[in-house]
Amino acid sequence: MCGIVGVIGTSEAAPLLLDALKRLEYRGYDSAGIATVAPDGAMTRRRAAGKLRNLEAQLQGGPLAGRTGIGHTRWATHGAPTEGNAHPHVAEPVAVVHNGIIENFRALRRQLEADGAVLSSETDTEAIAHLAARHLASGAPLKEALVATLAALEGAYALAFAFAGHPGVLAAARVGSPLAIGLADDLVMIGSDAIALAPFCERIIYLEDGDVALLTADVIDVFDRSGAPVHRTATSVPVQVSLAEKGNYRHFMAKEIHEQPEVLARTISHYVDVGAGTLRSGAVPVDFGRLARLSISACGTAYYAGLTARYYFERLAGLPVDLDVASEYRYRARPFPADELALFISQSGETADTLAGLRAAKAAGQRIAAVLNVATSTMARETDVFLPTLAGPEIGVASTKAFTCQLATLASLAVKAGADRGTLSDAEAAEHVEALVELPRLVAETLALEAQVERVARQVASAQSALFLGRGPAFAIAMEGALKLKELSYIHAEGYPAGELKHGPIALVDDRMPVVVVAPSDDLFAKTVSNIEEVHARGGRIIAITDRTGADAIAETASELVVVPDAPPLAKPIIAAIPLQLLAYHSAIINGTDVDQPRNLAKSVTVE
Repeated sequence: MCGIVGVIGTSEAAPLLLDALKRLEYRGYDSAGIATVAPDGAMTRRRAAGKLRNLEAQLQGGPLAGRTGIGHTRWATHGAPTEGNAHPHVAEPVAVVHNGIIENFRALRRQLEADGAVLSSETDTEAIAHLAARHLASGAPLKEALVATLAALEGAYALAFAFAGHPGVLAAARVGSPLAIGLADDLVMIGSDAIALAPFCERIIYLEDGDVALLTADVIDVFDRSGAPVHRTATSVPVQVSLAEKGNYRHFMAKEIHEQPEVLARTISHYVDVGAGTLRSGAVPVDFGRLARLSISACGTAYYAGLTARYYFERLAGLPVDLDVASEYRYRARPFPADELALFISQSGETADTLAGLRAAKAAGQRIAAVLNVATSTMARETDVFLPTLAGPEIGVASTKAFTCQLATLASLAVKAGADRGTLSDAEAAEHVEALVELPRLVAETLALEAQVERVARQVASAQSALFLGRGPAFAIAMEGALKLKELSYIHAEGYPAGELKHGPIALVDDRMPVVVVAPSDDLFAKTVSNIEEVHARGGRIIAITDRTGADAIAETASELVVVPDAPPLAKPIIAAIPLQLLAYHSAIINGTDVDQPRNLAKSVTVE
């Protein structure tokens, strides 16, 4: 997860930028850099691979002049972690730092090179600098050049710009990835989050999705991507800001829901070489071609991630999967064959039942892999293969961003399994990789439906019970949706395979019960539509989560229709999870429950 800082001040910028970057080291990085603009307009830059101490050594040997500058810690996505790929990237007179993934960078790069531009790095970011430089060269003012540059970008990003010839001026923009502006009497800053800004600034402006800002020491001009002005309020911040900082969100859960485009990009880039459009070599040290079976064990939300993964592995790789709730895993006298990989999933890496299962499988001689969000956890230390989900700290008890990062990780593993076992051709594997690359953008688009989902939540919040239905991977997401609703709003909710409706649950259907149906336009869509008709015939209140392709077939029978973007099959379950998170969140707010700390629940369950 890249770290971004920028500063317009009254003293030398480079030492302050370096100090702020040190506060962002927790995000993880593999290179760093700083660019400053001197009072005479000259721009200079220093970059280094590795840790900040390497950059610091460069600055000691060659200090940078100027009171305006930008800095960056890079988590490599496009290209190796080298000095040449480190940010800031420069195309005179533009320097830019970037967090996120530009999905159409290959097309942009080809276009720029055809026009004579010379790009020297492997990154997607360099194309942004050249685009902006081209617009400025055509005579466009800074604001118009920014708007035109951003209009060409597809993907999720946070950006900070500096400009040679313009000391005392910075620009910022965000879609999907967070970005904030810090204010003090003699200082204006840009930062990935409040952690970098709090020691230096008294107030913070949190930019919203789609915001662009042009900054000077005296004026903060915030506008949307069309150039229309928007108003953002500055809020006071305490001097000490911990990692658990809500920003301008009411709850940690809301913040974590909206962080998903960024953390998905970060997680996916660990497993996928986005620039090459391939799986990242060495990211998963498992040869799935040697396995006869895969066993998956987890608890709660992580179990539903495993349930989704079972469909991924069996469909893409033809790999048989056993799935267990971790609290039952050790107690059914199961065999532990040597040709089976035991895979455990946990956000914290400390879940007692899951850890006990891991130890049982390891004691029986099996090879162990673990999908975890905490690299320093007990499971991370004890597993043979650590598979990180790079979601960052998740404070809300009900998991959101950790869940979708688990799904993205497991989907990446399933694509590798298909490639290892020869069930996916190179072209098919590349299609699935492209689906993963598109995920951050698709999630960002889905989050734009929040106002509609909040309205739907007003109908759900008054219910005593709710049913959640789905088929295939959508069944697993329906189960997770039911869990979220009961965790947060204390409404009784049950998830079922839609085909099981007629075997009992349909007796509960009446005009007072919400029936939430996860119905993506997949190979089981026609059957799901039949189940929706069964509910409709009995007067049920149908809330359908579908995509644009499936919407017409459900529109007449659904009481409420939440239409998410069309997505490739691998991405559909992850996209469908987003409105269910929002539905549970807003139902809980309406009912006045404690969203971040629901009663009787804990974030890391360390008892069996």
